[in-house]
Amino acid sequence: MKHGRAVALMVLVTLMWATAGVVTRQLEAARSFEVTFWRSLFTVGALLVILPAWQGRGVFLRMRQGGAALWISGLCWSVMFTAFMVALTMTSTANVLVTMAVGPLFTALVARVVIGHRLPARTWGAIAVAGAGIAWMYGRQFGQGSMAGTWVALCVPVAVAFNWTVTQQAQARGHEVDLIPAVLMGAVLSTLYTLPLAWPFQANAHDLSLLAGLGIFQLAIPCILAVMCARVLKAPEVALLALLEVIFGIALAWLGADEVPAPSVLAGGALVIGALLVNEALGLRERRRLPAMTPPVA
Repeated sequence: MKHGRAVALMVLVTLMWATAGVVTRQLEAARSFEVTFWRSLFTVGALLVILPAWQGRGVFLRMRQGGAALWISGLCWSVMFTAFMVALTMTSTANVLVTMAVGPLFTALVARVVIGHRLPARTWGAIAVAGAGIAWMYGRQFGQGSMAGTWVALCVPVAVAFNWTVTQQAQARGHEVDLIPAVLMGAVLSTLYTLPLAWPFQANAHDLSLLAGLGIFQLAIPCILAVMCARVLKAPEVALLALLEVIFGIALAWLGADEVPAPSVLAGGALVIGALLVNEALGLRERRRLPAMTPPVA
């Protein structure tokens, strides 16, 4: 895949991810954990078809031999899937997406503590600015009854941070973690532990059709496409393009579900997105300068 095609495909991926909020607002009867259960179940079904067709039936044997890192990664994915959908049923799409956007900065902090990665000054500055944006957004919500959903949404970037750290540690020790089987394991775990909380089912045929669409086209397929793009694009490019999910998601919920974001969310979100953009852009520029500054080998 060429670079330009990978960029275009990653933009499409973020658009597919961003449909969760507006689709969830169209549900008629399904609520909370039932929404998560059905989306995860349909994701499992889709991946059970896609994975063998893409990587061969040996993928299931490799999953059994994946070791602790693969299982921990799957657990992190399950937390991300569950917390994301439950949060969408508790608070606005904008709240959830802006909270999730701090994932890269959470990851940097966890990697600093657990692995010992040194953080450049620009990343510390981005963490401070993004933290101020989140604090502003949260502070304006106290007493308004919308904090619970935001705290649930905060579980997503925390799980992202630990997922990345675990996989990086495993790769440093020579053990590659295949993220797509980990996604399947996460969907299976999410389905299992939301089943008792989802009972008795209330979803009608209309809801099931929408949740099937989320499981297949908002989660299973774009996750696989994102992994394909990550093999061509650099990490900062993927991080920058992934921010489009926040913009697309808020816009779709605004246009398709008349969900107008609160001014505090827009202000806090602008700080978070701005900090991430500047940090990743500076990081990308530094990486481009390093090869030019390296003297040729005689």
